[in-house]
Amino acid sequence: MTTQFWKKSREINATLTNLLFKPIHRRVLLGLSKLQVASQETSTLIHQGWWLLKKRLLPLLCLISFFLVLLLNSFTPAVAQLPPQPRQEIRGVWLSGNDFSVFRNRSQVQAAMSQLRQLNFNTVYPVVWNDGYTQYPSAIMQKKGIPFFFKGADGQDVIADIITQARSQGLLAIPWFEFGFMVPLTSELASQHPDWLTQKGDGTQTSISAAGEVAWLNPFHPEVQNFIRELVVEVIAKYDADGVQFDDHMSLPVDFGYDKYTISLYTQETGNPPPPNPQAQAWIKWRADKITAFMVDLYQTVKARKSNAIFSVAPNYYNFAYKMQLQDWLNWVRLGIVDELVMQVYRNDLESFIAQITRPEILETQQIIPTGIGIMAGLRNRPVSIPQIKSQVEAVQQRGLGIGFFYYESLWDIAPEPAAQRQSAFAALFPNSALRDISQNTPRQPTFNTISLPLYPKPSLGQRVRGYFLEVAIANGQPKRILLDTGSAGLRVPKEFLGNSPIQRTGQNIKEVLSDGTILEGELVYANVRFGLIPTAEPVPIQLVTSRQCTADKPKCSAKSGVPFSGIIGVNYFEKSLPYNPLRKLPGNLSNGFIVVGNGGSNNNGSLILGLTAENQAGFKMASWSPQPEINGVPGKRWDSRLNKVCLTLAGSSAKNLCNSRAIADTGTINGLTEFKSASTAGKLKPGVLGSANAVKVGINGIFDYSLTPGTRDGFNRWNLSILPQSELAIFVNPGIALFDKYDVLFDQVNGKQGFRSRR
Repeated sequence: MTTQFWKKSREINATLTNLLFKPIHRRVLLGLSKLQVASQETSTLIHQGWWLLKKRLLPLLCLISFFLVLLLNSFTPAVAQLPPQPRQEIRGVWLSGNDFSVFRNRSQVQAAMSQLRQLNFNTVYPVVWNDGYTQYPSAIMQKKGIPFFFKGADGQDVIADIITQARSQGLLAIPWFEFGFMVPLTSELASQHPDWLTQKGDGTQTSISAAGEVAWLNPFHPEVQNFIRELVVEVIAKYDADGVQFDDHMSLPVDFGYDKYTISLYTQETGNPPPPNPQAQAWIKWRADKITAFMVDLYQTVKARKSNAIFSVAPNYYNFAYKMQLQDWLNWVRLGIVDELVMQVYRNDLESFIAQITRPEILETQQIIPTGIGIMAGLRNRPVSIPQIKSQVEAVQQRGLGIGFFYYESLWDIAPEPAAQRQSAFAALFPNSALRDISQNTPRQPTFNTISLPLYPKPSLGQRVRGYFLEVAIANGQPKRILLDTGSAGLRVPKEFLGNSPIQRTGQNIKEVLSDGTILEGELVYANVRFGLIPTAEPVPIQLVTSRQCTADKPKCSAKSGVPFSGIIGVNYFEKSLPYNPLRKLPGNLSNGFIVVGNGGSNNNGSLILGLTAENQAGFKMASWSPQPEINGVPGKRWDSRLNKVCLTLAGSSAKNLCNSRAIADTGTINGLTEFKSASTAGKLKPGVLGSANAVKVGINGIFDYSLTPGTRDGFNRWNLSILPQSELAIFVNPGIALFDKYDVLFDQVNGKQGFRSRR
């Protein structure tokens, strides 16, 4: 599905307000809550006339529902008839806490996995994190002194047994972190770490869920994130798991986020405290983006441990998930960090069920990854009949979707029909085998070819007269606004900018000399990086700056100013050594180049457009760079980004439309600069700051034409002249950041071109 279709459909689908939570399973209370929710969505008439509907009206109802969805969503039949791309079909079942009595016994585990295989299921989701406890013996929980209660009848590791038996039958076993950020307030974990809990605006720490009264771990707290990350890594490592799954509790109810830590973080990043209305759009987006950022990091962590592991999510439908649970899962899919999706649709009414499984986000997602629908197979106190299951499965299959059943025991052990009859019905629903293979699960690219990120006018640390600052998170650290420098290459930051995700150390100490004479010194490391919410495809080289000093010939460099180092992200393609331009490692089309759109000298944000397309290149006039030989360790093509055949006119000098100059478009330089190799070219002009009589004109015929009257405003019209006999260039011009006030500037690393588009 296209983005335009989704945007048009989103408002229409907001009117569909049938909300249903995927329950958590706390024994009797679970069953009661499931009964209550299910009963709210059940039409008595439809329920009593179910068999009549099935025999006589189901085909007509499906047809009417299908065309109704097309009409309501402005969805053209041509697009609707496009078959989904071939995907591995999901035929899964959740193994919940309610099933533990079955799976404590080795022989019953073996029989269950064998039965599922015979009925052509292909995936099981055993719960491993529930109620504040792991369902497996965890070294992490043991260190915290939190007990483990879930041994098998023979003292065995039940999760290990399930995974072993599942694999022996050719089933995928994907451990399920059911509780996500949810935890009972009375649990040992909550008692040990009260600072990990978030709260509502009125100070309330709990909400009512299907599991009863629960508290919520703060998704934005780095210690909470590290705890969840450690559990996930432990499961992948301990069991060589086929993947991991997170459901609708890897989220936060919209009313939460008013704890001291989150208030401070939001205020620090936005300049204002959180609004008292928890549903304020900017406040929702900020929290949802923070959860997305953590999911990006978690995805990268899983893939670093096992590259073909399946990263699975099982959310509620999107409007509810985003607005009420801060779970922007459609963005996760588009970012390429979800390998399979199973959307929960637990309801009895077939028409309502079909309306959910034909939502535009499902139609979009199933074109990209294996996509399934969570179907209620029954509850202990509310069994579901096989005719209802059959009608829902058929509706799902007709739309090319997979299936996940909640939960194992209700498939046939807790049911209104005999087990043999139920099993026979499932055999008819899945007559053919459809085994899955994680070897085919390779990293995906984002579904979009371009994206715009804000360029802020102020850094996170220190001060600067002018600059464009990109929000960057390193090793899952808090985002920092770092100077975007199109005149240098490589990411260079203070070590304090690192988060708590693992980094790869090299032990290699490197130096970089900046144009103002500042020497940066520090270790070369590799780490995952995010630009906004966009992750690099793999760890990139970074200089961890631990020392700054000035060169002897420039003793008044920035290192002596006393201003803290705010970091530099050099995005030039003229690398001389490591680290290289980190934008080279963005996924897919996003790595092919970028466009800097300035703020015109205002206090507003500019923008960095990642990923060049035919549409966003329109209106640019292009000049070529000079190709450079490859350097070991630097991926992609290298280009000398100093433009050739630049014409310079400098009043008071002998430079009168001299077109043998070289020039660079450089956001990292505050003031304009002309360098002459020969003093004769300067004429009567002396090195230093030029005056208003020394008008400057720089350009390439037919490409750009930039003129300026020198003045005294740093970052706007101040222009310097220097004479450097040792320079390799006869004339070099750097217009500085003010150039970007008049031109949008394009950097094409694939074709070695620079583009200019006038902003007038």
